[in-house]
Amino acid sequence: MAPHTAETAALGGIFPGTRHRRLRRTEGIRRLVRETSLRPSQLVLPMFAVAGTGVRQPVDALPGVSRLSPDLLVEEARAAHDAGIGGVLLFGVTDQKDAVATSAYAEDGVVQQAVRALKAGVPDLVVITDVCLCAYTDHGHCGLIDAGGEVDNDPSLAVIARVAVSHADAGADIVAPSDMMDGRVAAIREGLDEAGHEATAIMAYSAKYASAFYGPFREAAGSAPGHGDRRGYQMDPANLREAVREVQADEAEGADMVMVKPAATYMDVIREVRGVTDLPLAAYHVSGEYSMIKAAAERGWLDERTAMMETLTAIARAGADIVITYAAADAARWIREDAR
Repeated sequence: MAPHTAETAALGGIFPGTRHRRLRRTEGIRRLVRETSLRPSQLVLPMFAVAGTGVRQPVDALPGVSRLSPDLLVEEARAAHDAGIGGVLLFGVTDQKDAVATSAYAEDGVVQQAVRALKAGVPDLVVITDVCLCAYTDHGHCGLIDAGGEVDNDPSLAVIARVAVSHADAGADIVAPSDMMDGRVAAIREGLDEAGHEATAIMAYSAKYASAFYGPFREAAGSAPGHGDRRGYQMDPANLREAVREVQADEAEGADMVMVKPAATYMDVIREVRGVTDLPLAAYHVSGEYSMIKAAAERGWLDERTAMMETLTAIARAGADIVITYAAADAARWIREDAR
């Protein structure tokens, strides 16, 4: 070993005795000392359900993603389940819209049909359902609209809770309210318990930001607001401490899991939330974050597999227990291939 010199002393006296590159020398060593290892069971795949049979509608803005009728939804969900993913997150797409989101809680609604098909076809699959009104209202907002054209928080709660109960009736394991109405977790918990669904868990979209990265999703779900925007109820992207307050409120109201959305552009929020709750923490790698990687890869600017896995691993490294991503099935296969 070279003797310590004035120069090495200035560096803290650790070099050349300590060489960090020793633990990076081979893939085997890197795997041995890796601090964050993403597992397929941490991944949740968002899926879009439509009515009918044999229906597959590719979403242009979300490469590799399609709206699917229940029969095809079961096929894709089974393949993802076989790859080891932790579950699916269901969204409904329908043209049956009105001012009060009647089709959102219909017994034969598109999500309700899809849940029943999934639980019959892939019984062990964890089925999570998005609970919101935006895809079912003719105005495209996440709550009911009052006479002045504003989203009316308190009257919306009963409808949101009714939607959650209808999903649980169909067999959903977890309901995930994304509306960002104040008090919706408590309203859903009360509704579920009164309906005999005490075992149904709530994954709250607790820190959901009014993000520019939702565009491809809104194309897929047909849920863009018809007027105005959602900044009056989704969070300001500039705020961090507010996310902590939202998470703590949802935990106090009975949430079983909490979520930060988006994920890749909000890793500081994930880290902050991880420090204030012991609940399982989900992070949603949203449509725009996913599509940017896909688009760059299509142009040859990035390697899709390495860029996607780096991003998902970073989300987990920030503190997420559960990573919701449109790349879930691919990532699960890549993880298994790398482990061979």
